[in-house]
Amino acid sequence: MSYTINQVQPPLEFIPPAFNPAVHTVARSLLPFWMNFGAGISHVEADQVEILVDLYRQFQSGKTRFMLAFRHPSTDDPLCLASLLWQHVPQVARRQGVRLRQPVHAHFMYDRGIPLWAGSAAGWLYSRLGGTPIHRGKIDRAGLRSVRHIFANGKLPIAAAPEGATNGHNEIMSPLEPGIAQMGFWCAEDLHQAGRTEAVLIVPIWIQYRYVESPWQPVEKLLAQLEADTGLARMQPDNPPPELSVTTRKLMREASSADQPSIARLYARLYLLGEHLLTVMEQHYAQFYRGTATPIDPGNAPEGEGTDPREFTARLQALLNTALRVAEEYFEIQPKGSMIDRCRRLEQAGWDRIFREDIKHIEALSPLERGLADRIAEEANLRMWHMRLVESFVAVTGRYVLEKPTAERFAETTLLIWDMIARIKGESPFKRPRLGKQSAHITVGQPISVSDRWETYQSSRRAAKQAVSDLTQDLQTALEKMMG
Repeated sequence: MSYTINQVQPPLEFIPPAFNPAVHTVARSLLPFWMNFGAGISHVEADQVEILVDLYRQFQSGKTRFMLAFRHPSTDDPLCLASLLWQHVPQVARRQGVRLRQPVHAHFMYDRGIPLWAGSAAGWLYSRLGGTPIHRGKIDRAGLRSVRHIFANGKLPIAAAPEGATNGHNEIMSPLEPGIAQMGFWCAEDLHQAGRTEAVLIVPIWIQYRYVESPWQPVEKLLAQLEADTGLARMQPDNPPPELSVTTRKLMREASSADQPSIARLYARLYLLGEHLLTVMEQHYAQFYRGTATPIDPGNAPEGEGTDPREFTARLQALLNTALRVAEEYFEIQPKGSMIDRCRRLEQAGWDRIFREDIKHIEALSPLERGLADRIAEEANLRMWHMRLVESFVAVTGRYVLEKPTAERFAETTLLIWDMIARIKGESPFKRPRLGKQSAHITVGQPISVSDRWETYQSSRRAAKQAVSDLTQDLQTALEKMMG
């Protein structure tokens, strides 16, 4: 979140979907302006759109129910999905002579926290466009009931991001959450109980971004800004501080060497920035959160220490684990599951102390009670800061740029570092710089049948659990195969 909470808040109310055709019409007319000037996306290309044309034809004929499961690398993904449905699908349908009822649209799931940092207007707009909110870190009964009803009975299909959140990478997928598969089986169950025969499908949608012009200069400029923010710009490669490790000194020489190719120099600067930031954060957690971090001592690091991407990844994962443990110790939560799972539980624990469901009328509290509740909310928000740092880096590795040193990968990694430093400086990570115009490429995958797995799912509790796991893995595989 990009804002500071220092006061107790009333409980987060469910925002019911209330699709409004007039709002949809206005949004559709504003989409090109929104994408070009708001998101910096010059155009959207789409492949295999005819799959969606056929699915919408079947949906409108009462033969199918389907969910669009889209890859979620960026906060701009909803705009691209809107372009796919509002522009590309109708265009291909007209070329094929297929008549589809308007609007060609979809309900969609969104994180209940978005209106908190984007403003109440976002909640209003999402609701009028057919969105239904979900709390990510708890069993949200109202949210799940809404999704389940829409999937089985809505007048439109539904869309959701199976990764649960953005990870900032075009070419790395986060592990999928099992909720999408479970919702598919719930839909099949509801149809079966109602004696309905529609086929239930999940449609993988791959979204990937490319810069229209390679942003090497903007990346270098942003790197220079980050080097200044972290103090690297003050260090001279010919006379580095004595406390720096051998590796850091070597990287500084490579980053400033005129004999190195430009991309090699840029990579050395990027790696040096990551190495420096990692070391500073390790020392920070070791100094102020004793017993929770085991940083490498820069003065004792042997030659070559830290240059191995595997070692960098291991250190980064250890640091992220430390940050989560700091928050988990405060909220008295046991570490369990993946880092993403742990982030979700911490987020909900923080919300439980900020948006107090046990306080029915905040205005009725005495000044003393209100002050104490405010302090709890303020401290919870501060402790969640550690988790927010981890959120941006759960998919980061030390190999991503090295394996394929494209402008896109340099840009993605540099922007993730910018996010982290912005959070540390107390600035909004949602106002990240634009490094140039981008194009979006969308690929529609072959639908995955949930109905074909229904008999296995309903045979036993163990079989149901395995069916959800298998469907989640099949969806992950299908999405990864579409990676450009």
